[in-house]
Amino acid sequence: MEFLAYLHVGLQVALQMFIYPCHLHPQPCHILARIGHTVRLGALLPTRQQSRIQGALNRALVHLRQSGNNFLPYNLSLEVLSREPLNGDPESMFRCVCQDIVVQGVSAVLAFPQSHEELVQVEFMSSFLEIPFISIIEQGEPLKTLNRFHLQMMTRTPPSGLSELLLAVLLKGGWQGGAAILCPGGGNTGMLEELEQRGHLGLNGAHWHLWETLNLSRLEENLSEDKVMELLSQLLGRTPSAPASSVVFFGSDPECTARVLRSAHQLSVALPPMHWIMGYPLSLDSLHSIGSPLGLLAYGEVNRKPLNFYIRDTLQLIGRAVYAATMVRPDLALIQNMVNCFDKPNKHELPSSGQYLARFLSNTSFTGLTGPVRVQRSLSRVLTSQRFHIWSLQRDPLGQPSWVTVASWQSGRLELEEQGLWPELPVAGSRLRVVTLVEHPFVFTREVDEEGQCPAGQLCLDPQTNSSEVLNQLFRELEQTNSSSLPNEMRKCCYGYCIDLLEKLAEDMHFQFDLYIVGDGKYGAWKGGRWTGLVGDLLSGVADMAVTSFSINSARSRVIDFTSPFFSTSLGILVRSKDTAAPIGAFMWPLHWSMWVGIFVALHITALFITLYEWNSPFGMTPHGRNRIRVFSYSSALNLCYAILFGRTVASKTPKCWTGRFLMNLWAIFCLLVLSSYTANLAAVMVGEKTFEEVSGIHDVKLHHPSLGFRFGTVRESSAEDYVKKSFPEMHEYIRRFNKPRRETKDNRTDPPQLDAFIMDKALLDYEVSIDADCKLLTVGKPFAIEGYGIGLPQNSPLTRNVSEYVSRYKSDGYMDMLHDKWYKVVPCGKRVFAVTETLQMGIQHFSGLFVLLCVGVAGALLTLLGEHTFFRFILPHLRHQQRFKYWLHTSQKIHRALNMGCNDERKSEVESSDRW
Repeated sequence: MEFLAYLHVGLQVALQMFIYPCHLHPQPCHILARIGHTVRLGALLPTRQQSRIQGALNRALVHLRQSGNNFLPYNLSLEVLSREPLNGDPESMFRCVCQDIVVQGVSAVLAFPQSHEELVQVEFMSSFLEIPFISIIEQGEPLKTLNRFHLQMMTRTPPSGLSELLLAVLLKGGWQGGAAILCPGGGNTGMLEELEQRGHLGLNGAHWHLWETLNLSRLEENLSEDKVMELLSQLLGRTPSAPASSVVFFGSDPECTARVLRSAHQLSVALPPMHWIMGYPLSLDSLHSIGSPLGLLAYGEVNRKPLNFYIRDTLQLIGRAVYAATMVRPDLALIQNMVNCFDKPNKHELPSSGQYLARFLSNTSFTGLTGPVRVQRSLSRVLTSQRFHIWSLQRDPLGQPSWVTVASWQSGRLELEEQGLWPELPVAGSRLRVVTLVEHPFVFTREVDEEGQCPAGQLCLDPQTNSSEVLNQLFRELEQTNSSSLPNEMRKCCYGYCIDLLEKLAEDMHFQFDLYIVGDGKYGAWKGGRWTGLVGDLLSGVADMAVTSFSINSARSRVIDFTSPFFSTSLGILVRSKDTAAPIGAFMWPLHWSMWVGIFVALHITALFITLYEWNSPFGMTPHGRNRIRVFSYSSALNLCYAILFGRTVASKTPKCWTGRFLMNLWAIFCLLVLSSYTANLAAVMVGEKTFEEVSGIHDVKLHHPSLGFRFGTVRESSAEDYVKKSFPEMHEYIRRFNKPRRETKDNRTDPPQLDAFIMDKALLDYEVSIDADCKLLTVGKPFAIEGYGIGLPQNSPLTRNVSEYVSRYKSDGYMDMLHDKWYKVVPCGKRVFAVTETLQMGIQHFSGLFVLLCVGVAGALLTLLGEHTFFRFILPHLRHQQRFKYWLHTSQKIHRALNMGCNDERKSEVESSDRW
């Protein structure tokens, strides 16, 4: 039974694999018979150039029959019904389509519109009839539509595509802007407007700006060559920044083109070299008539396919779509239910044959005679491939002008042919516009002299704006002989590490430069849909180069170019010392509490031994010694020891025996050494302790979980903020409230400080520490986010490689080390030598503890006085009646007299004592 079960399952699997698929798409014999084994297509011929298009259509059909493959299923034949309207008006075209084409039951219609109006008419008919129309467009722009029933195939690249190609060439050359010259000819103005619009929007973050325009078509027809040269000279004189600008020449008139190019060749001797680009595509034959100026770029389509190739690819597109549709629903794919323009199918009977086939047309792609063919549904276009070559006029090995292919353009991509063939004009003799940002020690500023000049350093403008028009006007005024119109507040003298580097580059590369300070005072960040600061000026074409402490990071490198780093640094953390005022008991700090206890214990023990030695000596000041009236008691010893300890000069009894005096001198030596150590440390302790915030680095808990009141920040729109924002988003949210504009970063050095810690480039922080005369600043923690400073240039700038080579050369020959020693000599705070000795000043707050001690002493003296009166009135009379407590000479002579004598006896004793002395 088990064997039979397995056999049953195996037979079912075999039937499913080999028999069932054969019945998925059985040949629809009744459908094929109904359509006569023929698929019909319509061809709407134009009223103009009808014979040319009909000939191309016939050649395509002949090749299709000869190949024996029309891509249709079930050996169906293809029939194309060619019709032409009587006139080019919409009514004639609609009548031709309805009465001559639609009634034949066509699956799709080929159209050949020769104007924008005819293309719009085809768009309308396809939407109304819901039959797939494929327009083969030979000139003009396609419609921007989402009509699935109307596909547009371009046989030539439209002006929008040419402007995209031209923009890619301009940006590849590193040119951020330039001028345009228009010769008489149709279509030039529209293409220039398209180029200007695309350049403003940008490509991959880079932009191109149209600064000046010279339209020769608006002038008189027969312009002399001298007049053209004059106009061209004025145009090039108004165009700023020659190395970063270009001249786009739209010339379709041969005579005008020749005059302009000859004038450009002659002016190249007197003016700085310019980058010339032909704006309109040229053929290979027309290139040979152009022999100047050198470096001229031109482009043109190569391997252009004939019209019949595009027709064959269109027929293949339809055949493949019909084949795919027939495999699923042969009835909808082959039987057309739209045969009467005035009797459209019911909308509820969906889908119609036209809608059904349109779905498959939009999802068909293949490689045809014109290259890869696919349908872009978002624009309702059939994309084909056109290939362009970009040529450059260069000298051959014999020194003759020759056109060289330097790049190619296909499918929206620009690819260089060989490295080194792309033309790069030398920077020598050019005038660059350089933007900088004040950041010590890399860039300093000072005021100009009375004449508005800089005896030392470079003259730079501080326009407080990023407008290219304003800057152009300012630098034009500066170049004039009478440039006093610029106020001195706008003129600055720039100097520093980066200015020396810029001067060295200008000297070695033989270029001149105009220097200005960035208007918004920022390095550059993406904000509000645009780049700010230095990056924004480079992208907008306002500046050709940015030289300052410009950090290289990934975000900026995507939109601009950087040279190799000329300075390596990292991010660091700056903190400020906290001057803690000395507390009340600060005067006790020079000695440890155990030392203070030891001193006072030693004092009392020494006083005890001095008293014992004095009372046991035959020469002591005691009644038992030489029977002296004055007695050296323990209180006398304490008074003596305290006087020696604190250096008092009050009268005190001294021991008479040699042993006591020797011990007294030992105590004096002991006190001298202790007081010397105490005095040496007292000043530093009384000033107060200088403490710094302990931050181990960027991963410190204080930064990630800041306690209440701990404030830290960085410079807005700097590389430090960008790093924190990407690496630690939560930390960035916290420090946003404390971040400072670059011009306010000095606030961290004010009294009192506004921030507890500051994150910035360590190179800048170390310099601030080095010039801090009060030694109140300190960089703490481990460095992080290693980075470098580079010179910023526009994307694809021809200067990038040359400037990088010079920077590398300066680093190897020691020039960068010399600049570092000149401008960036960091001296540790503890090793500085100042010309004037600083005087340590201590205020009353430093001695507050001593004043408190004195006040406590006064209060204690009052309590002692009260105790004396209490002892005299209450305790002393009680002690006089007890015989055993009357002997106090060894402790205090005054207490002994008070217990054993009255007032008269004391006075008599004092008189006798004074007489004896």
